[in-house]
Amino acid sequence: MELDKIEILLEKYFQAETSIDEENLLRNYFSGNNVAPHLKNYAPLFGYLIQEKKQEFLQKIKWNSKNKKVVWLSVAASFMVVLGLITFYSITNSFKPESNELGTYHDPEHAFRETQKALAMLSNKVNIGLNSVEYFQEYDTTKNKVFKK
Repeated sequence: MELDKIEILLEKYFQAETSIDEENLLRNYFSGNNVAPHLKNYAPLFGYLIQEKKQEFLQKIKWNSKNKKVVWLSVAASFMVVLGLITFYSITNSFKPESNELGTYHDPEHAFRETQKALAMLSNKVNIGLNSVEYFQEYDTTKNKVFKK
């Protein structure tokens, strides 16, 4: 019965459908001495997994002076970015126009000419928009002729 269960678990293991508990059962079975002869080929696989699980990394990692330089350079770069943002913020706030300057003209004729220019430009833009609306009106009339309500 146990051998059938192990074979089923092996099949599930190679299909990547086993749980952690089932994999532990397989490791325990193959680490023991009573492995079936036709399954001995799988023993090195599970033995390797057990050995690698016990392995530890004992070598100490050295802190290179190069890494210290990188840390200090990154701190300096961060400081420069913050300093640049503060400078940009202070410069943009200092160039705000005064509230009483509204673009007024002291010469009435000059103000009249500028107003005429602005209204002419606005009229041209509105006329362009009205020309495109005429196409829509023609589309609506044609549609109403084809699809009578």
